Formats: sequence, structure tokens, C-alpha cells
Amino acid sequence: MASKVFVDTDVIVDHLTDRAPFANYSSMIFELHEQNQIQIHMSALSVNNIYYVSRRLIGEKQTLWLIDRLIDNIEVLGTTKTEIKNAFQTGFRDFEDSIQYATAQTVDGIEAIITRNAKDFRKSKIAIFTPEIYIKTMMI
Repeated sequence: MASKVFVDTDVIVDHLTDRAPFANYSSMIFELHEQNQIQIHMSALSVNNIYYVSRRLIGEKQTLWLIDRLIDNIEVLGTTKTEIKNAFQTGFRDFEDSIQYATAQTVDGIEAIITRNAKDFRKSKIAIFTPEIYIKTMMI
């Protein structure tokens, strides 16, 4: 069975927009998903953020097309009042990351959160990896 991972917005944007210098390892995360080695989950909260950042980098039409393909291929988790309330209890400094974390906690068996901002998730009870560290760990 594939490992379940939660992927933060920044990693998805890096992958979708081929944003240097981060795209290489971020895209490898999605390759692992395509090979059924991992199962990617993301928060619905990320969709708007992905749109906002990506449309400035690659244009609106391409962004919408990529988001449509993305959500067909990975698990999109709802962010409800419960997750937002739970986010207040995380002790994280960044509220958006708190919501992401509270959303990741709703899935049984999430083994890792993959983000470029690992320092923002210091209080996480779920293992935190940058894309590079996750890929290097998976190859061991």
C-alpha cells in the first residue's frame, strides 16, 4: 500500500510552474504518486493559493488547466470549521500553516507533510520533510 503524504501549497506551485530552483524535487514527489509509491493529499485551502501564485507565473489559462488536472489526480481534503478551530490549538506561528496541519491530521495514516517551509511546522506531530529530504529518504 502506498504511503500517504500531505503536500503543502508551495511544493505544488513549484511542481506546476516548474519554479526554479525547487521544481526538480517537487516534481519527483508527484512522480512517486504517479508510480503509486505514495498517495498525495492536499487541502482545499491550497487551491486558491495555487491559483493566485501560479497565474502570475504561468498565466491564468494554463493555471486553471493545471489545477483541473491536479485535483483529478490527488486527494483534496475539505477544510471546514472543525479544521479551522483545531488550527487555533496547534501553537504554530503561521495561521495558514496551522490550517494545513489541522487538515492533514484528519486523514488516518498520513506519514509525512512535505513542505519547503519545514521550520513553520516545528510543532507538528506528523513527520515533516522538504521535497529534497523526502526524496533522499525514500531512495534509501
